[in-house]
Amino acid sequence: MEIKNTSLSHVHERLGAKMIPFAGYNMPVQYSGVTVEHINVREHVGVFDVSHMGEFIIRGERAFDLVQKITSNDVSKLVDGKVQYSCLPNGKGGIVDDLLVYRISNNAYLLVVNASNIKKDWDWISVHNTSGAVMENISDRTSLLAVQGPKAALVLQSLTEMNLTEMSYYTFQKGVFAGKENVLISTTGYTGAGGFEIYFKNEDAEAIWGAVMESGKKHQILPAGLAARDTLRLEMGFCLYGNDIDDFTSPIEAGLGWITKFTNDFIDSDRLKKQKEIGVNQTLVGFELVDKGVPRQGYEVLNNHGEKIGVVTSGTMSPSLKKAIGLAYVPVSMKSKGTEMYISVRNKKLKAKVVSLPFYKG
Repeated sequence: MEIKNTSLSHVHERLGAKMIPFAGYNMPVQYSGVTVEHINVREHVGVFDVSHMGEFIIRGERAFDLVQKITSNDVSKLVDGKVQYSCLPNGKGGIVDDLLVYRISNNAYLLVVNASNIKKDWDWISVHNTSGAVMENISDRTSLLAVQGPKAALVLQSLTEMNLTEMSYYTFQKGVFAGKENVLISTTGYTGAGGFEIYFKNEDAEAIWGAVMESGKKHQILPAGLAARDTLRLEMGFCLYGNDIDDFTSPIEAGLGWITKFTNDFIDSDRLKKQKEIGVNQTLVGFELVDKGVPRQGYEVLNNHGEKIGVVTSGTMSPSLKKAIGLAYVPVSMKSKGTEMYISVRNKKLKAKVVSLPFYKG
């Protein structure tokens, strides 16, 4: 498969980033080191190039109907300038993808999807677009930066007349930013550290990156890679598609009942409503290791008798907490805080306990 570059791949290479193929793109995995980048986002501000993400515009008189049908959350609760976290149920109890839904107007929505699922999601939505909504895939001409951390507003406010400091969580504005027009800035992110995501045309990428880095110098800004993005999201207990959720996990099992609303009919709504009412057999929990070791995706979860009862979906050594943490699917009977279980790490049975999410409380 041909590996694509983002509009900033050459900039990352020039900065000495370690580059890896990810979701079909040449992406920076780290610059100065995962722990350094992670802690800098928690304490100061970091900037991630996440231009590999997918963006679809759904517009026209039937735009609302289509988005309401394909997503699990209630799109009618959105107003112009508001963002919603949601998922695409797959008609079989699983998840096609998780995504962000931006309401530009009642007749226009921006959907932001995972890079690895761009074609899959586009095909899925297209199949269900039976009433003639206009669909446009703008992924290949759109760049995206995530500027995350407590000093993000200080860095970005000097570059725009949009009032960023008063924006509430999960909202967005469009305007001039760093001298470039038609830039969309949202108070979203995947780190739990606060901050913004900035969408713009590919041709403006270098200028905007340069302006952000220059403005951030006095606030200790550092570029950050995919590895720190992963440890940051895991400390918050945020799901990663392909690890913690996929075509075989339901949003109810994954603890995403809060984005699964039954005020309207959508794909799989009857099945998922029944799951919510009757209950499910397994659920996603957060755990920390009591014994020394590091859990990784795919490691088995065992009970006291050494029998497999679940599987780790994400795991790491938390840079903020200095503890080994992870997410795992286990029987519902084991979801209570403090419940003991074991993780099989290199043929060793390491004790772990269920903890409440997020791991990192700030």
